[in-house]
Amino acid sequence: MALEHPAEIIRDVGLRIAEARRSAGLTQEEMAERLGIALRNYQRIELGKRNLTLKTMAKIGGILGVPVRVFMDEPASRATRRGRPRGEPRSK
Repeated sequence: MALEHPAEIIRDVGLRIAEARRSAGLTQEEMAERLGIALRNYQRIELGKRNLTLKTMAKIGGILGVPVRVFMDEPASRATRRGRPRGEPRSK
């Protein structure tokens, strides 16, 4: 069995968190606020640029109502989504 590169795991976890957040109907801004972190730091999580602690993953899972192990599954797509979803109003 080939070992995965840590950067790939971090990226995939970020993508799974983004998928779960969208399924829950929350914005990145709402997630950052609930976690008590800056929006940019939350965006880095979803982009796979921040190595999360299990404690942070547990907080995210709690907010989204999903078990942490869900974040370790392969993402539906490895393509990074950019920009605001269609129809979502811009916050001021």
